[in-house]
Amino acid sequence: MARREPLNREKILDAALELAAEEGLEGLSMRRLAKTLGVEAMSLYNHVSNKADILNGLAERAFSQVEPPDPALPWQQRLRAMALSMYEVFGRTPVVPIALMTDQANPTSARALTPLDSLVGALYEAGFDDAGVWRALGAVNGLLFGSLLMSTGGFTGDLSEYAGRQEVGVYIREMDPAQLPHFSRLLRNIPPTGPAKDFEQALDMLILGLEQSIPF
Repeated sequence: MARREPLNREKILDAALELAAEEGLEGLSMRRLAKTLGVEAMSLYNHVSNKADILNGLAERAFSQVEPPDPALPWQQRLRAMALSMYEVFGRTPVVPIALMTDQANPTSARALTPLDSLVGALYEAGFDDAGVWRALGAVNGLLFGSLLMSTGGFTGDLSEYAGRQEVGVYIREMDPAQLPHFSRLLRNIPPTGPAKDFEQALDMLILGLEQSIPF
């Protein structure tokens, strides 16, 4: 009989990520996770406190994969690099951003928050005061998580395709161009692009806007 590998926190997080990817966050429970691992539910509590601890662990793991930019770069390039890396990381682990956005994950460890600290530092270096940094951070987060949501239909799916793109034809057939001339024109002329490229360009537009709003 093959010897079962001992249970540990990382093994639990791996199984939780796979289960949540298949069943959604609502399908992730201590009981179902234990069944997936072939152990009793009580065995999990030797390594994790509860579901929130698991989701915090997954978020911490994701944040730790964000590539830190060269600190010698200008603040604009550092912000851009971190945002692009977060987009890529969260796109690989779509249950993490939805857990963060629904307050099911609130990691507080230095490992998790270091990328955000670096991002905030770049905004302070740009010249924003406390209120300006808070608002700029909100703008970056809004673009990041909003882009993921729009591209994946709820943070699940293929990041190379826009969620709902297949429904555009329905809009075009049923929309009256005389009543909605501008939206009708847009839908008939959607550029051949993708979510990742659109996010990158939108991020550049946001950074340009931030540059122009720095108080002098």
